[in-house]
Amino acid sequence: MGLIQEYRAHTDERAQSGIPPLPLTADQARELIELLQQDPVEDQDYLLTLFREHISPGVDDAAFEKAAFLDRVVKGDTACAVISAVDAVNILGTMLGGYNVKPLVDALSHDDGDVASAAAEMLKKTLLVYESFDVVAELAKSNRYAKEVMESWANAEWFEAKPSIPEKMTLTVFKVPGETNTDDLSPASEAFTRSDIPLHALSMLGSKMEDPIGTIAELKKKGNPVVFVGDVVGTGSSRKSGINSVQWHIGEDIPAVPNKRTGGVVIGGIIAPIFFNTAEDSGALPIQADVTAMETGDVVELYPYEGKIEKDGAVIAEFKLEPNTLGDEVRAGGRIPLIIGRTLTRQAREALGMGEEDIFKQPEQPADTGKGYTLAQKIIGKACGLTGVRPGMYVEPETLTVGSQDTTGAMTRDEIKELAALSFGADLVMQSFCHTAAYPKPADVKLHKTLPYFIMSRGGVALRPGDGVVHTWLNRMVLPDTLGTGADSHTRFPIGISFPGGSGLVAFAGVTGSMPLNVPESVLVRFKGELQEGITLRDLVNAIPYVAIKQGLLTVEKKGKKNIFAGRILEIEGLPQLNVEQAFELSDASAERSAAACTVRLDKGPVIEYINSNVKLLEQMVESGYGDPETLRRRVGKMKEWLANPSLMEPDGDAEYAAVIEIDLNEIKEPIVACPNDPDDVITLSEALADSSRPQKIDEVFVGSCMTNIGHFRALGEVLKGKGQVATRLWVVPPTKMDMKKLVEEGYYSLYGAAGARTEVPGCSLCMGNQARVADNAVVFSTSTRNFDNRLGAGALVYLGSAELAAVCALLGRLPKPEEYFEAVNSNLSGNESQVYKYLNFHEVTDEQLGILVD
Repeated sequence: MGLIQEYRAHTDERAQSGIPPLPLTADQARELIELLQQDPVEDQDYLLTLFREHISPGVDDAAFEKAAFLDRVVKGDTACAVISAVDAVNILGTMLGGYNVKPLVDALSHDDGDVASAAAEMLKKTLLVYESFDVVAELAKSNRYAKEVMESWANAEWFEAKPSIPEKMTLTVFKVPGETNTDDLSPASEAFTRSDIPLHALSMLGSKMEDPIGTIAELKKKGNPVVFVGDVVGTGSSRKSGINSVQWHIGEDIPAVPNKRTGGVVIGGIIAPIFFNTAEDSGALPIQADVTAMETGDVVELYPYEGKIEKDGAVIAEFKLEPNTLGDEVRAGGRIPLIIGRTLTRQAREALGMGEEDIFKQPEQPADTGKGYTLAQKIIGKACGLTGVRPGMYVEPETLTVGSQDTTGAMTRDEIKELAALSFGADLVMQSFCHTAAYPKPADVKLHKTLPYFIMSRGGVALRPGDGVVHTWLNRMVLPDTLGTGADSHTRFPIGISFPGGSGLVAFAGVTGSMPLNVPESVLVRFKGELQEGITLRDLVNAIPYVAIKQGLLTVEKKGKKNIFAGRILEIEGLPQLNVEQAFELSDASAERSAAACTVRLDKGPVIEYINSNVKLLEQMVESGYGDPETLRRRVGKMKEWLANPSLMEPDGDAEYAAVIEIDLNEIKEPIVACPNDPDDVITLSEALADSSRPQKIDEVFVGSCMTNIGHFRALGEVLKGKGQVATRLWVVPPTKMDMKKLVEEGYYSLYGAAGARTEVPGCSLCMGNQARVADNAVVFSTSTRNFDNRLGAGALVYLGSAELAAVCALLGRLPKPEEYFEAVNSNLSGNESQVYKYLNFHEVTDEQLGILVD
């Protein structure tokens, strides 16, 4: 069967699900090109449509075949009866950037003026030109078509030609009441389909409401665009795939970019900050406004510039369009295209000796208060070449460290291709395979084989399946007081600061080495007093929302929800002697607070110890054949530079915070847990036992996720020791292979086996719920990051708390009384803490031992 028959059959098969066919592969593109060179060309219109619309742009492998063929047509090296030289140039102009740019630049010097003129028109609309800018600038000195291109770029004609947001938008409401997290929009169980946007979008909201896709289809029959509305929108991870799904159902097609859409309006009472930013990056219009008067099926009038929403002629909500650049972002097709385009316009004006432009709306910058800076504000400032930054400032800081994980990695790869990038500009980009290593699906196996080369060929570092959790590894590659990002909401550096984002932002940061940032306010959490016996760091994690609720700064109820942390930076101090692994337990959980980022103030001693350990780890990675070796060596060099003169930033005494929350350790006298199924719903163990609405019996226990370190697993083993089989199904999953090997060596795996535990490949395991799952409707005690509905298992009710409490729950098969907990923990751990909570210091083991741990 030939290409035409195969692709039509594939198209028909996908059409049964209401989705378009997949884009052509490189092999299919080559076969299509052969068919286009026949004379006559059979099925001419169909083949041209495939060629124009069904090949991904940028630096996709199929795009290479497309661009190379069109280049030959333009130069007259290949004859094609249905594509002229001018046609070829026009098609090249739809490919965004990358492989199409050199052929277009070459065509500026074509003997045929029509071809050269067409090339100029296409380049005027092309933003992703990178190093070819210098070629065009030089050519402009002698070539009138190149000069036209430079002048067009300088005058931002690429932007001016696009329509502005209309003064009034008539929309039909599709409302999802309560909290809509990204697991609802992009279910973890379907994570392997995320890069296939139309297919993945079929699962949107499937577990939350009946026939959401059909409902949206019916709403569209009213003839208006559909607006996505929710009380709380976009909490959780996988923001980009969530936005992709929303845009697929309410957005607009992008010409010559198959299976991807842009635009669309999202209105939320609260929109999680990373989701909001990802919507900006994707060309959507996100608005925070009161949604209580909106219901599914309502027709509303949105006035973006006036900041009001009307229904039946009455104003039902008012808002401010912010950031103030949001209109330009939507017009440009997203925040990222706007940044790239603005930069291109500025470069062209500089090259032509023109003054500053007044085309784009400039970000509003706050007045300087003259006060001191917080720790976060100093770290961000350093990344911008400034002493500090103020809340509300728009900046584009250097992004030194970038992380990508596997369930979003395929999307990040697609975004990098669309950015037409063949190398990374960030100092270190790392790819992990922690979400899919334990039980890979065929799509995962393919990704394991293909993604490492893609990352390493651009200068990135690729881990291997089974190595462990992205965050645990990435933290060991971070430099103190520097800034980074990652495509997972739990990318929260325990040293420095990170602002996690969707895969599009991560791709942009990896490619350019910078990221857009509207600096948030900070909330200071200050611990004081002495940690009480039997109280763990996880209890302190849960103490943050617990105290905030007591102070009226946080509510569990979603409607009209208060959350002092949402969209702000959580800055933690008062525990300066924590190990960095322990500090991550605090910073990691800032994701569950919906905070934009987190800092933890530590003394130099723990950080020096950590960096010394990490130097040895990265050096061993090079010895063990990890790539890219030059990137690893460069990072080792920068770590050694810091160690030669170690210093850490400190907040100023007169720094200003949106709120200051003090937590007295002396008052935390029993475990604090997050109750099913909300990480904000925190109460003490006694309160949970006294509340008959809280389940008491525990069916399954999970000890794992990025919230754990080797100390937790030793503590688990010590509590289980000599107690026989546990009363629950117990899952044990260390975060890295180094932790696993060390625990095996120390005999803890024999204790897990004696307890009847199920151990897995190091990685994320149940935490994401995309592979193994707990039993339907099980009551679970977990050390994982979050406990949204259906995340760990269908209908599961999930408590979140410490590994120590998890161990006792596993033994008893129920929530223990506080005295039972303290008896079990103190009798097994008291006096033995220094050995139980001893962390992996790679510089303290022999080279042979380190090689065994890392290989």
